Amino acid sequence: MLGIDKSKTFLIMVPVTSLRPGSTFEQDGDIFQVLTYEHLHLRKTSAVVKVKVKNIKTQAFIEKSFASNKTVNPIHITKKDLQFLYKDKDTAHFMDPKTFEQTIISLKQLDGYQYLKEGHSFSLSFFGNEPLSIDVPPKMEFKVTETGPGVKGNSATNIFKDAILENGLKIKVPLFVNTNDVVRIDTRTGAYTQKA
Repeated sequence: MLGIDKSKTFLIMVPVTSLRPGSTFEQDGDIFQVLTYEHLHLRKTSAVVKVKVKNIKTQAFIEKSFASNKTVNPIHITKKDLQFLYKDKDTAHFMDPKTFEQTIISLKQLDGYQYLKEGHSFSLSFFGNEPLSIDVPPKMEFKVTETGPGVKGNSATNIFKDAILENGLKIKVPLFVNTNDVVRIDTRTGAYTQKA
């Protein structure tokens, strides 16, 4: 669970009826982004707001229902495009390409850190100075640094072998992929998709 610093000042509570897709709010220590909004009139005397939200830290999708008279803590999230420099055992190091200011973030706070690629820019979400998440493209290309020999003429994609990519990630690739080949990876599943 994402620990929210309660010393941070939240904006004035807002009614759930003002939520819209793209809105962000805090509840029970978690931060959510609204994906869909629906205002339902169940009876003449009551109404319910239903929202589909994404937990920004865990990336989990959840449906929430509120009585229409309830309020939530709105928060302001900023996004920064930062260049990834390198990572060590516990942290990732980024640099703002405009100010050259460096930011060090715990890998535990970055879902998808295994796809970080040196020299590439990534969009990171922040609440104040607290990093929340990183936007990793759905598909990325990496060079194969180690794998068994390719099988000449074998274009089958249903037989796989182990491979290690330039960022240290271990994946399965088809037999025809060789060391130094560039492959495209689906970052949502970690699976090989095609030879680049």
